[in-house]
Amino acid sequence: MARILFTPPASDYKVPTDGSFRIRRAPTKPPAELRGDDAKKDHKKALKEHVERISELQERLYAADRHSVLLVFQAMDAAGKDGTIRALLSGVNPAGCQVQSFKSPSSLELDHDFLWRISGALPERGRIGVFNRSHYEEVLAVRVHPPYLEAQNLPAPKVSGAEMWRQRHESINDFEKHLARNGTVILKFFLNVSKEEQRVRLMARIDEPDSNWKFDPRDLRERALWPAYMSAFEDTLRSTSTPWAPWYAIPADDKGFMRREVARIVRETLEGLKLKFPKVSAEQLAEMQRLREALAAE
Repeated sequence: MARILFTPPASDYKVPTDGSFRIRRAPTKPPAELRGDDAKKDHKKALKEHVERISELQERLYAADRHSVLLVFQAMDAAGKDGTIRALLSGVNPAGCQVQSFKSPSSLELDHDFLWRISGALPERGRIGVFNRSHYEEVLAVRVHPPYLEAQNLPAPKVSGAEMWRQRHESINDFEKHLARNGTVILKFFLNVSKEEQRVRLMARIDEPDSNWKFDPRDLRERALWPAYMSAFEDTLRSTSTPWAPWYAIPADDKGFMRREVARIVRETLEGLKLKFPKVSAEQLAEMQRLREALAAE
């Protein structure tokens, strides 16, 4: 068992660690009482408060230099990953955070194990790291697109089917357990957008000139594979939501609510670490006072 550094915040959207998660039961919309114009105002207000608090806590995280925080975001296209990350980090000192997006692997990366390129992008102690897509593409997109797996030129004899993904889930769990043992706090967010809401957002990218640049015809090809992706997401979240690296399946049809809930979970996680500024010894304080007096005398 990994040494658990934190207690994952409670949430109706936390994926159980017992393998009981079912994606068809996971809501894509917030509760009815959290919808509407008044709710939108509340979401914005709460988000602002959470972000301000995260900014304060990030300074302590950086000063203490004992933990790192890794936030993993996975979702279907147009679910709102970029906007959520931007909203979450809007008040955080850029020196204390880093965002990494993972595109198609290079030939060099394909010549290593599937977790190799992730290791070099991990946040160091004192920093918040964000993965906009991540190592989970190896059990999501690669699973849905078998040619991607062939390109990895794995040695024979090859495992295949369910056993392949079971082994990769096991490797991911072991990798994340290793990180947790060494000070990395991991939170993973699946932004759960409905197929209908995705359709609306993709059309908006075509209809709104300022959003045309966001439209990619490949998104429609991926949309056609929706059932395969939902199956891959369900199996992955069921198999890799652990006490040391939990998943949260956040309703994503309402962006305001989604951002508020993600920010709350991050805030409460940081608060749970009981972060404090490093203590200064009596000798250091005396030296600081001596230097202050010298400055004052100039």
